[in-house]
Amino acid sequence: MELRQLQYFVAVAEEASFTRAAERLHLAQPGVSAQIRQLERELGQPLLDRSGRSVTLTEVGGAVLPFARAALAAVEGVRHTVDDFTGLLRGQIALGLVSGAATHEFDVVSVLADFHDDHPGVEIALTEDSSDRMLAAVRGGELDMALLGLTNDELPPGISLHMVIDEPLVAVVLPGDPLLVPEGRRTVPLAELRDRPLISLPRGTGLRGVLDRACAQAGIRPRIAFEAAAPQVLVQLVVRGLGVAVLPALEPRTEAAYGLRTLEITDPRPRGRIALTWRTDGPASPAATVLLDRLRAALERN
Repeated sequence: MELRQLQYFVAVAEEASFTRAAERLHLAQPGVSAQIRQLERELGQPLLDRSGRSVTLTEVGGAVLPFARAALAAVEGVRHTVDDFTGLLRGQIALGLVSGAATHEFDVVSVLADFHDDHPGVEIALTEDSSDRMLAAVRGGELDMALLGLTNDELPPGISLHMVIDEPLVAVVLPGDPLLVPEGRRTVPLAELRDRPLISLPRGTGLRGVLDRACAQAGIRPRIAFEAAAPQVLVQLVVRGLGVAVLPALEPRTEAAYGLRTLEITDPRPRGRIALTWRTDGPASPAATVLLDRLRAALERN
């Protein structure tokens, strides 16, 4: 039994055709057919039923197919492992990014670009989604890692994190807003935002979950007037006088550029937190493990 025979058998089974399988393998059809017949003679049982318009699996073929796939996957795993040791990383990495995760404190784009330069054979698939869905995808293995907003103090079992941003939430207002009275005020109780139109990230984001939970603790129901996924859009809505934005503390240059004022929210004191998360047992692929190590190293340098 040879690996190429198993490869041909799997291809014919998946394509239900010798012709399509040969095209997929870039081989001549008679050669594919001859190798599979040799495999069947060695096993002593027919694996494929050739009597119909399309090729189907026999009962024995159906039982053999999972083992053939597993054998081919094992061989591919051996190749990837050897490549890892020689610095030739390949494969695909699935990375989730919440809007606003790439900040001046953590230049994730530069880390990804440097990784791609060093390992051009690795494909990086970026996903931008709500924090809740990305956390579920990390738990389920659909994402290797994700930069996402945290709603709760504790993560689900089996998830590890490295904190990227941990800042108090602030109310962002225009100069002259009544919340700034008396002059020099630096904080505002959450209850004072009860009747104000609020501008916030959408439901499902970590920041919105923190805001909703804080409002529940304060016994108020927030009046959400506008939602946007990008923090920059929230700032622009405040500039147009459409409400009070609830965000992590702004950079001083952003606050100055737009002529905005911020008040730290108290009673309670909610915090906006973004973290790099991954499965505690590690990513599925060696390539993802290398990228995770680079991201964590970049965070530790900041």
